[in-house]
Amino acid sequence: MTFGLFFATLAAAMIYVLTPGPAFLAIFALAAREGRMSGTWFVTGHLVGDLLWGTLALAAIVGVNQMGPLLFEILGLACGAYLIVLGIRALMAREAAGTAVVGGRHPLLAGLVFGVTNPKAYPVSVAMFTVLVGHYSGLLTWDLAPQVMLVAFLGFILADVILIAVAGLPAVRRFFMTHGLIVTRFVGVTFVLFGAKSVADAVQSYRQRA
Repeated sequence: MTFGLFFATLAAAMIYVLTPGPAFLAIFALAAREGRMSGTWFVTGHLVGDLLWGTLALAAIVGVNQMGPLLFEILGLACGAYLIVLGIRALMAREAAGTAVVGGRHPLLAGLVFGVTNPKAYPVSVAMFTVLVGHYSGLLTWDLAPQVMLVAFLGFILADVILIAVAGLPAVRRFFMTHGLIVTRFVGVTFVLFGAKSVADAVQSYRQRA
C-alpha cells in the first residue's frame, strides 16, 4: 500500500464519521444531556455499522474498479450526484437534522441499531470513499482490500475519539444545542463540494482516456 492510498483511505473514513448528520448530532446531544460516557457508548455501538457499510462500500469500489475504468467513472458520477442532492436538501432545510435516535434505549444499543439500519449509510460511504480513494483506483485489488479496510477501521476509531473529545467541551455543547440549523447547512455545503469533486474527477478521467 502506498502512502497516498493509506492517507486517502484514512481521510475518507474519518470524514465519513465526522461529517455531521443524525448520528453525529445524536452524539453531541447525548454528551450535552448525559455526559461523555453516553456519547462513548453510542459511538461504540455505531462503529459496528461503520464497519459494515465501510466494508460493503470498499468491496463495491474494488469490484467496479476490476471491471474497468468506465464503470468506475460512472460510479463516481452517480456518487457525486447523490452527494450534491443531499447537500442541496441540507441547504434548503428549515430545521436541524433530527437527533431523536436514542429514544428509550441504552446508548450502546441505540448506536448499534442506528448504525446498522441507517439507509443512507451505504451510498454515503461509497460516495466518500470514491471521492478520496478514486485517484488510486489502479491500486485497488481484492488482495489489497483487507489492508485498506484495516486502515479505514483505524480512521473510524480516530474520528470517534475526536468526536467524543470535542462533544464534552462546554462551548461546543452550547453551540450544537442552539445552532443545529447552521451545522446542517454547513453539512450541505460540504456535501455539494465533495459531490462536485467526484463528478469532476470522473469527467476528467473519461476525457483522458477518450
